[in-house]
Amino acid sequence: MQKPDLTPKDYADILNNVPEGLFYRFPLCLVNGVPLMKHIAEQWEGVEKFQARPDDILIATYPKAGTTWMQEIVDSIMNNGELEKNKRAPTHVRSPFLEICSPPPVPSGVDILNNTPSPRLVKTHLPFKLVPESFWEHKCKTIYVARNAKDNAVSYYFFDRMNKTQPDPGTWDQYVERFLTGEIAWGSWFDHVIGWWNAKDKHDVLYMFYEDMKEDPKREIRKVMKFLGKNFSEEVLDKICQHTNFKAMKENPMANYSTVPNMLLDQNLSPFMRKGEVADWMNYFTESQNKMFNMEYEKRMKGTDLKFRTNI
Repeated sequence: MQKPDLTPKDYADILNNVPEGLFYRFPLCLVNGVPLMKHIAEQWEGVEKFQARPDDILIATYPKAGTTWMQEIVDSIMNNGELEKNKRAPTHVRSPFLEICSPPPVPSGVDILNNTPSPRLVKTHLPFKLVPESFWEHKCKTIYVARNAKDNAVSYYFFDRMNKTQPDPGTWDQYVERFLTGEIAWGSWFDHVIGWWNAKDKHDVLYMFYEDMKEDPKREIRKVMKFLGKNFSEEVLDKICQHTNFKAMKENPMANYSTVPNMLLDQNLSPFMRKGEVADWMNYFTESQNKMFNMEYEKRMKGTDLKFRTNI
């Protein structure tokens, strides 16, 4: 049982003192048809019944689609461009991960959020159908970031190699097939991006594209700023752009996950922030993989007006 006065700082301290052997590559279990890590599935009731607050801001993505980038952008905006405030804690403390669950003594995302003062920045990788209803009941502002499937697959593969709590990704060839069938943590990329796309007009959801953010960061940050009801000068916007560019974030210990122990995220295998590029998939997809991927992609995306760019 977690202590009732748990704070985000407690979480950071616990992570840095986890006992050897507490973490391992957790198997996946289905939750309403979506594969999630065993500990999330076992504590699903707490996630499902999570009570959002009206001023919560939900940042939703499929894994490795620009989550940390958007978290840093939103935190910068909510701090009115006073970037020193972003240094108060690492990303996973400033913007807790709603559904994450681990073995005790590590607190769950729900535990942390319940002890986080408002306004809260909430991170999730859940597909729309699994997001707690309380977010929609309270009409919470939600920002969704989508990334083209090929780059997303490459980035997720390298992440699953270094993330010691998710199933071993196997070879790149095996991973491509599993990505297409959705047999990886958080399930199908197709279901995820389409589900959120269909939800965007029914709820207060700003749907963003990773490729647009890379093409013109200032333009896209301005969209987020307006969505959150803020109005900054061009000078402040420029500061936020500089603070949240890939190089700056990769060198920022409050954003690059270097504060998380290697037994969880082994950055000797691959950096958490690896390349942050568009069209990196061209360096990994073979001709046959690309052909197979394109065929499945065309089939799965048929009937939706959701469009992605695989190059800019």
